[in-house]
Amino acid sequence: MTSENPTVRTRTTPDRPRRRDIVITALLALVVLLVLLVGGVLAPGAWLAASLAFSALAFIYFLTAVTRAAPKPSAQITRPVVSSELETASAMLEKIAVPVLLIGPGGRIERANPAARAFLALGAEGGLLSTSLRQPRVLEAVSAALRGERGTVVEYASLAPIESHVRAFVEPLRMPVAGPMPWRAMLVLADETSSKRAERMRADFLANASHELRTPLASLSGFIDTLRGPARDDEEARDRFLTIMREQTDRMRRLIDDLLSLSRVEMNEHLPPSGEADLGAIVRDVVDSLRPMADARSISFELSLPEAPAKVTGDRDQVYEVVENLVENAIKYSPEGAVVTIEALDNCARDVAEHTPERLAPQSARLLLAGPPFDPRQRYGVLRVRDNGAGIDRRYLPRLSERFYRVDGQKSGPTAGTGLGLAIVKHIITRHRGGFSVESATGVGSAFSVFLPKPAEAVAAASAPSPATEATALEAETE
Repeated sequence: MTSENPTVRTRTTPDRPRRRDIVITALLALVVLLVLLVGGVLAPGAWLAASLAFSALAFIYFLTAVTRAAPKPSAQITRPVVSSELETASAMLEKIAVPVLLIGPGGRIERANPAARAFLALGAEGGLLSTSLRQPRVLEAVSAALRGERGTVVEYASLAPIESHVRAFVEPLRMPVAGPMPWRAMLVLADETSSKRAERMRADFLANASHELRTPLASLSGFIDTLRGPARDDEEARDRFLTIMREQTDRMRRLIDDLLSLSRVEMNEHLPPSGEADLGAIVRDVVDSLRPMADARSISFELSLPEAPAKVTGDRDQVYEVVENLVENAIKYSPEGAVVTIEALDNCARDVAEHTPERLAPQSARLLLAGPPFDPRQRYGVLRVRDNGAGIDRRYLPRLSERFYRVDGQKSGPTAGTGLGLAIVKHIITRHRGGFSVESATGVGSAFSVFLPKPAEAVAAASAPSPATEATALEAETE
């Protein structure tokens, strides 16, 4: 509660001459005049005139001191600090979407708004900044501000676990506190990852498009010249060339679509999704959409899906794209009449999610292409897609998720892709804080697995003991 009484501060004026001081001054003046008279400096007439004039002046000052009352002290009301203003400022700080921290002596966090607590994953205020932000240049700037030195701006980048670019603003603040350390440091963190990614996305898109489109464009130009020249009247050659030109045009379209898709994923890779998706339902939708492509090559599907919805944390459209890329690859690289196996699992631990308990073959190679930090409490929804193709040699596995990389022997022909499908899968899974692994054996086939985190509510429900378990434990204690 604030006090309603304002603080009163009195202001006094200088004292007027007091009566006693006037009398003493007049007597001293008369004594001085008398001494001058005795010493012969003043004539008797001059002495008498000066004495009368001075006495009259002293009398007038005396009457003024007697008749005029001293002014009353004036009261100046000072405006107290209103607590509502502090509450308003605190509420504004809590709502600001930019991370803001107040650092005190010793580098301890004295205040942090919700955006800062989320950005640095702070457990509570009062901890050391160095335990949450391991950036030497930023820590040095904060130390300088705590000594009262000039503020500075520091840019830093972090590549793990997710790439991020941050601009840190550090300014010194002198606080009205007693003690030898009145300085504090205000730290503002501006996330510039989106702008940096946008700049790089534009540069990469232009570079990749110009490089990858050069070959099909040169091919189209050559066929057009041939049709306008030697093959002008050759119907058989014209039909064959037009078919090839259609294939090259489709390849350019797929390439541009994949480049745009990859750019969109990379743009938001540092922002984890917050929605939910049903992995089993997505698999069924993908199978229905790709069934004509599979039927054209007499390829069948073998599905193993949970009956209950397999909910995972994720963007449904992007999860759909992951499943579609994996299943489409399995169809492309399986022989005619083969079977593509698709399996979805729910509520799996990390070790089960990465690889199947049984290997494809004794000589198969396994590799984790992307994975989240290990958390023993986290549970995942898992998707595995297995084909019966030629398999991939172990030396090629580390490069499978690189842009435009295609294994030798798969770079041409009707099944040739753009080389961006698995790169898109990896970036989507990384954004979802999930994992991506592969197992392959030459002559047997390949199995690609992705695992996505379960929603927090599902993890908590799975970790909580069931009533039957609690009853059993209670009976055991009773016995």
